[in-house]
Amino acid sequence: MASALVNVPSKAKRGAVIEIRTLMSHIMEPGYRRTAAGDLVPRNIITSFTCRFNGEEIFRADLFPAIAANPFLSFFTVATDSGRFEFEWIGDNGFVANASAAITVEA
Repeated sequence: MASALVNVPSKAKRGAVIEIRTLMSHIMEPGYRRTAAGDLVPRNIITSFTCRFNGEEIFRADLFPAIAANPFLSFFTVATDSGRFEFEWIGDNGFVANASAAITVEA
């Protein structure tokens, strides 16, 4: 089973650059390996990651078979308003995982 870890500062000053870090614990299978019987192991990867702030998309990444298991993503944004970050990971075989975190922006 997959689980998400997100690291967002709980408070920031307006205009400050903040770092957002995410880690998705997920068993990744690129689809290139074979079993002992010679059958291909089906691909099972996370294919996309999206971050929205107060409903507006601020970061997106498309992921491919060469990505490591348990993908770690880090990116920066500017703290403008208080609100909520929504994170979504989408993958093969109907995989969808969500997480959220709030931030308070002070003057």
